[in-house]
Amino acid sequence: MSYSFSEKIFSVANYLLLTVIGLVSLFPFYYIIVGSFTSSTSFTSSEISLYPKEFSLEAYQYILSTSTFLQSIGVSTYLAVVGTLLSLIVTAAFSYMISRKRLYGRKVFITLLIITLLFNPGIIPNYLIVQQFGLMNSLWAIILPGLISAWNALLIKTFFNSIPDSLEESAYIDGANDLRIFFQIVIPLSLPAMAAFGLFFAVGYWNTFFNAVLYLTDNEKWPLQVLLQQMLVSSSTNIGDAAAGAGGEVQVTPEIIKMAAIVIATVPILMVYPFLQKHFAKGVMLGSVKG
Repeated sequence: MSYSFSEKIFSVANYLLLTVIGLVSLFPFYYIIVGSFTSSTSFTSSEISLYPKEFSLEAYQYILSTSTFLQSIGVSTYLAVVGTLLSLIVTAAFSYMISRKRLYGRKVFITLLIITLLFNPGIIPNYLIVQQFGLMNSLWAIILPGLISAWNALLIKTFFNSIPDSLEESAYIDGANDLRIFFQIVIPLSLPAMAAFGLFFAVGYWNTFFNAVLYLTDNEKWPLQVLLQQMLVSSSTNIGDAAAGAGGEVQVTPEIIKMAAIVIATVPILMVYPFLQKHFAKGVMLGSVKG
């Protein structure tokens, strides 16, 4: 396929513009990474550099030696793992239910689901419900209210609609019940969709901030994002037993500690994505062009 001279000029200009935009967008995060691996003396005495002029792990040693930061990492990991698994199971089960035409009252369930999608009750009703169920200051206050999303349920339902009914009919003839069909036939066939939405759920739980501030009063239960926000807005980076140095005074530049904390909070999700990339690409497209 041949391109005209003007089309070639447009393509080159387009690629150059997108490259510049991409570099400008990535530079702040790259600078944070470089700064987190720079020594305090080099950081305070040097201008912005594209590489660590004096490589140091002192910021990471400082952060990872604190029980408060490690505890917040454990809380975020617990929320991401448990919350993602429960959200996938509940959302997939509900979506499978409303995708089966044999379900009695199926249209009513779908209508109620769409109503919750269009009309959000707001913060106060959610807060009162969490309070009445005795979930305040509990990690379940973050997990349970977000187990199912109307939008995600509708998307997964669309994917389930593409699974042939003949597979279920054959399984029924062989004596399988609904639970066995769901876990041994439907879920294995839905791995691309499960991987895609599992990544969405994991990112959401890992980045939990507002609900944690709203429902958790004990700072020992703070997830990583809340602790990170406290570090970023505060002039002090003494977290818990983090005071490394004589007299409890921090010897590491606070800005470097904040940069290292941002990197630690970001890297886990970036490490998970490559393992799900193949299924993620399929899961995003499947269900949008079928059913």
